[in-house]
Amino acid sequence: MNDPERPLRLDAPREEALEHAAKLVAEAWRSFDRPRPEEPPLDEGLRALLQAGLPQEPASVHEALDDAARALDESIAQPRPRYFAFIGSSGLEIGALGDLLASTYDMNLAVDARAATMIEQQAVGWVGEFVGYPATNGAFTSGGTISNMTALAAARERALPGSRAAGLGGLRAAVYASAEVHYSITRAVELLGIGSDRLRDVPIDDEHRMRPDLLAETIDRDVADGVTPVAVVATAGTTLTGAIDSIAPIADICEARGIWLHVDGAYGLPAASVVPDRFAGVERADSVSVDAHKWLYVPKACSVALVREPDALTQMFAHEQGYLPHQQHELHAADITLEYSRPLRALKLWLAFRAHGAAQFRDAIRRNLAEAQLLHRAASERPEFETFDAPPHLSIVPIRHTPSGVQDLNAHNQSLAEAIQADGRVYLASALIEGKVWLRPCFVNYRTTDEDVLAILDVAEELGERIAKGSS
Repeated sequence: MNDPERPLRLDAPREEALEHAAKLVAEAWRSFDRPRPEEPPLDEGLRALLQAGLPQEPASVHEALDDAARALDESIAQPRPRYFAFIGSSGLEIGALGDLLASTYDMNLAVDARAATMIEQQAVGWVGEFVGYPATNGAFTSGGTISNMTALAAARERALPGSRAAGLGGLRAAVYASAEVHYSITRAVELLGIGSDRLRDVPIDDEHRMRPDLLAETIDRDVADGVTPVAVVATAGTTLTGAIDSIAPIADICEARGIWLHVDGAYGLPAASVVPDRFAGVERADSVSVDAHKWLYVPKACSVALVREPDALTQMFAHEQGYLPHQQHELHAADITLEYSRPLRALKLWLAFRAHGAAQFRDAIRRNLAEAQLLHRAASERPEFETFDAPPHLSIVPIRHTPSGVQDLNAHNQSLAEAIQADGRVYLASALIEGKVWLRPCFVNYRTTDEDVLAILDVAEELGERIAKGSS
C-alpha cells in the first residue's frame, strides 16, 4: 500500500524498500568475512546528520536506509573477525533473519501466543539439552543481567517466602559469589532489596575460581549471626579471566545447607557442550543463565534463564489480573519472567539450531577454544609478552606486553590498548587483574581465523615497541 492520503506510508513500494535493505545487509555480511585494515573515522557529513533535530518531513526511504547503513558501518561492530574486546556477539546471519521475521510479526509473549509460545518453550529445552542442564522451565530475556536477576528473584522468594509481597523489612539476607563475579549480580542484589553490602565476595584461588572451603565458612558464619542465605552464585566463565568456579563442590555445600545454587553461565556455559568435565555439577544447580548472543553467536538481545523446578519462577512472578485472565488454569509467559510486553527473542536461536544443527555450534565453540590455546602458546613463546602460567579455562586470554626498559608496565599496557583501538587493525580492551593492566582478547566469533588470532601479537608488538621507544 502506497496511498499518499494515509500516514506512515513509504515513498517507494515496500518490496523495493525491502530489496534495498537486503542489499545493504548483504554488503555488511560480506564486509564481516575479512578484517578491516583500520576502523573508518566518523565523517563530517554523517556527524552533522546525527546532530540534527527531529525531522518534521519525510525523507526518501532509500536515503534513510543508506544513512543508517553508513552510520552502522562507521560504528564499532562486534561481528567483525578481529573484534576481541569484551565478550561480543558475532551476529549470525540466520539470527538476523530471525529478528527480521520476529519484528515483522511483532509477537508479544506476555500472554499465550500459540505457536510462538511453543517456539520459546522448545528453545528453552534445546538450550538446556545443549549445555547439559535439566531445565523444566525458563524464559528468554534481554541479557545476562535480567536472566541473573530473574533467577535470584526466584531464589529470594524460596529463601524468604512472602518477601515479594511484604518486602525484606528488617530481614537480614545475603548472596554469595566469587570476588570476580559479574556486576550484573551486584545490580540484582541491589534491585532485589538484599543490598550490595550483603553480597559476600568469596576469595578466589590462584586460577581465579571461588574457594569452596571459604564459601562454606562464610555461609556458616552468617547463619550463626542470624543472616539468611538467599543464594550462591557460581560463575561458569568469569568476564575477567574466563575462570570456571568448581561447581560440584559448591553444589555439595548448597545441598547440605538447603541454599539455592545459581550458575551464571552467560558467557561460558555453551562450552559445556564440548568440555562438559569443566562444568561438572551444573546439572545440580537450581537455575542457570546463558547468553545466546555471546557464545551461541546470534545477534543481541538473546539470553535465557533456566530453572530445574517447574514452579520456581511462577512462585515469584505469577499474578492474577482482570485484563490477563488465566484460561483453563494455564499460565501466561508473564507469570515466569520480569517483563510483560516481550518480543520473540527465542526465534533467532530456534532458527539457528534448525539451520545449522547443534554439531556445528559445538564445532565453532571448539574452534574458539583452540584459538585461545593458540594465542596463549604463541604469546608464551615471545619474550616480550607475559601470560598466565595456566592455559586458559575458556576463550579469554589475558596477555601483557613487557618490553625491556619500561618502568611502568601498567601505564604502558593501558597506552597500548588505547593505541590498538585507535589503530583499528584489531580491536581489544584492557583489564585490571590483580593490580596489573593486561590486554584481554576474547574469542567468541565463528568468523575468526588463526591468522586473525596471531595478528593480535603482531599489532601489539609493533605498536608496543613504538610506545616504548617514545617513553624512553
